[in-house]
Amino acid sequence: MNTLKSLIFSYKGSFSAIFFGCTLFLSHQTLVLAADVYRINPGDKLEITVWEEDSLQQELVVLPDGTLSFPLVGQVAAAGKTTDELVKLLRGHLNKFIPDAEINVKLLAAEGNLIYVTGEVIHPGKFIMNGPTDVMQALSMAGGLTAFAKKNSIIVLRREANGQSKSFPFNYGDVEDGDNIESNILLQSGDTIVTP
Repeated sequence: MNTLKSLIFSYKGSFSAIFFGCTLFLSHQTLVLAADVYRINPGDKLEITVWEEDSLQQELVVLPDGTLSFPLVGQVAAAGKTTDELVKLLRGHLNKFIPDAEINVKLLAAEGNLIYVTGEVIHPGKFIMNGPTDVMQALSMAGGLTAFAKKNSIIVLRREANGQSKSFPFNYGDVEDGDNIESNILLQSGDTIVTP
């Protein structure tokens, strides 16, 4: 009887630990997703509409300098903003013409959400990130490493908003073996993976 009670107690304890662990994991995932909001990039295609103003419906591509041009508003900076932030910016500019304008900004294509893979990979070039993408996934998108690649000397180059550059070392061999997986970082638009 004592053995049965011990088993039941052990089972309940294990279940509680698993449930608590899953709850923490889901909470962490929710926080990550909430913080990870997509920001507009040069080259992205947007649809902008103003309610009851058909003449103001536009499909636009964000220019290389990060701006777009919209009727009655002129040139505005779009790159680096969320769609909600762009709505607020446009509403502020349109307010003198259309008070309390109901504006909608829809991302039609994230074609500016680009990363670059260069060096000893099968298909070097630029690639669109359609979702969160880490270094290993990007190398896979480029067809994988060539036989001549120095797989333990890969670096990720990133240019910050202030113009400064950062580099992140990536040891393919470690990650391939399940070690040092924290170096398999999520990439940001504009990152370049250099594979010597």
